[in-house]
Amino acid sequence: MLAVGLAVATAVDAQEEPKLTVKPSGRILFDAAYINPQHQEDELKSGVGIPDMRVGVGFTYGQWKGKIDMGYAYGKVNMKDVWLQYQFDKKHFIRGGYFIHQYGYQSCTSSSFKETMEEPQSNAVFNNDRMIGLMFEHTDDKVLATASVVVETDAMKQNTNVTGDEGVGVLTRLVYHPFVERGNMLHVGISGGVEGARYSSDPALNHKQFTLATRWPTRVPKVNSQQAVVTDAKVMYKFSPEVLFSKGRFAAIGQYFWNRISRDNGMHDFTGSGAYVTLRGLIKGDNYSYTMADGGLATPDPGNMELCLQYNYTSLSDRSAGIFGGYLNDWALCFNYYPNKYMIWRVRGSYTKVTNRSGFADNEVSILETRLQVKF
Repeated sequence: MLAVGLAVATAVDAQEEPKLTVKPSGRILFDAAYINPQHQEDELKSGVGIPDMRVGVGFTYGQWKGKIDMGYAYGKVNMKDVWLQYQFDKKHFIRGGYFIHQYGYQSCTSSSFKETMEEPQSNAVFNNDRMIGLMFEHTDDKVLATASVVVETDAMKQNTNVTGDEGVGVLTRLVYHPFVERGNMLHVGISGGVEGARYSSDPALNHKQFTLATRWPTRVPKVNSQQAVVTDAKVMYKFSPEVLFSKGRFAAIGQYFWNRISRDNGMHDFTGSGAYVTLRGLIKGDNYSYTMADGGLATPDPGNMELCLQYNYTSLSDRSAGIFGGYLNDWALCFNYYPNKYMIWRVRGSYTKVTNRSGFADNEVSILETRLQVKF
């Protein structure tokens, strides 16, 4: 009888013990670009490149989940996602580590899954790249809500004996999605944040400045199209409303950005702003679907083809603050083909105009580029 009891107890323990699942991952982007600038001052050259190549591993163990991702683009090794997550239940989790925290619609896709090949410049300027921090997320049939505590991006690159006391911040994203059925979707949301001034290698500017910058919309050359260095900085306040509508094979996404940086020493506060609108249409395939955990459209199904039209505006010039980082207008048309769940082929044509840049002439750039993307 005792032996039977021990056998039953052992069997129960074996059933309750969670299974460790480890899965390798990776991606490679192959890009080619023809670039036609009005002026050569920005040193934009045509060519080919592999702007992103990653190898990583993810794991799950019961309610625990984690990811480690390394990048090897252009001969440089750098850290991408490194995080650990605990899933309380189907609706709640907390994640800690180094990753992109939820802020605005572009949080729903990683950098290589942007539907117009490159993310809108306004998001690149007014959002953050990966940051060390903690994020709590709640999601249900109607609401997605996140709250993050973060430290500045240089915390992953430098020790505190170099940076000094690190700048900290808080971020949140709130999305109401009353309709998430395939082919019938609507969501509205707003994101907000407060962040401290950033590290600078110049002791006079250390944690007294923000540098806001964005590149021309290509990763073959990596050249800034706008840059605003805001000195005497104290705190950045920001918010960003967003909207998504999708019916059948059509989808429209819009987002606005407003950022205000308060300043010391009698200097005027700096205000930057931007917005983009994206129209998406499937020319082959089923209706669009929704991703609940990320709050956005899912990648179209294998075999689908898609056309995307996007307009983006970004302002980094504020006359009252005496800072002229430039006004940018960008129009882009992109064709996407999803041959299978591991590959995407994109073709993008864009026209970008930048004016009012201190120290740089106005410029207009036309770009035709293509990308073969492999992800596993």
